[in-house]
Amino acid sequence: MKLRLLQVFGLVFFVLLSCNRKKLTEVVEVPLPSKDDKMVIGNPEDVKADDGTFEMINLPYGYEALAPHMDALTQEIHYSKHYLTYTNNVNKLVAGTDLEELSIEELLKKSDASNPDLRNNAGGYFNHSFFFESLKGKASKTPKDSLAKVITRDFGSFYNFKTQFSDAAAKQFGSGWAWLILDASGKLQVCSTANQDNPLMPNATVKGTPLLALDVWEHAYYLNYQYKRKKYIDAFFSVINWAKVAERFENATTQKTP
Repeated sequence: MKLRLLQVFGLVFFVLLSCNRKKLTEVVEVPLPSKDDKMVIGNPEDVKADDGTFEMINLPYGYEALAPHMDALTQEIHYSKHYLTYTNNVNKLVAGTDLEELSIEELLKKSDASNPDLRNNAGGYFNHSFFFESLKGKASKTPKDSLAKVITRDFGSFYNFKTQFSDAAAKQFGSGWAWLILDASGKLQVCSTANQDNPLMPNATVKGTPLLALDVWEHAYYLNYQYKRKKYIDAFFSVINWAKVAERFENATTQKTP
């Protein structure tokens, strides 16, 4: 037990040490404790980023709320270590610059290959904020109303959408994300991005307004699913906050209306 706790504390120390490095190009993936480790799960309300332009979202559920689909220990590490690190890093990068005046969406439009620190950390902050708000315990299995109709219109059926989204997540080589987006023509599309990139960035192969995202970095699932990413993807469809996705869809379509 003492050895396992020391391993967990070692993980925390390594992440914090990485945050203080001069170069903030990326958050390094670090070994995670075994899913058999026993430890007290904290409270997301106790997690606070350093003072800065961007704040962490308040997690709208406890770490344990998504179990068994997403385990509490993974959620705690994901939120209180990885997400916290990206938040602190992006705030350090914009501090004292004109970038402090920009929204995160405006900042992402400046996050190109010429500035990898900004691109990785602004993307990591936005993507994780977006991901955590996309989840819900005891969630509906399918969308409703206008969003459901548009999914059927653009994919043929919800089953076809789920298959395409799952395929994009499974085939994303290495770390990255799968997305449901609304493109400039008003059509829904599925795409994937590497690392902490997203469809708002100027380098995105497929651009559009994000509606739903799935994190397929190993830190998001390895404790519970190890190498079985496909099982994690399947489990994701049990915890999607479809009401939030529908809200994003309505906002995006309203903004496009003259």
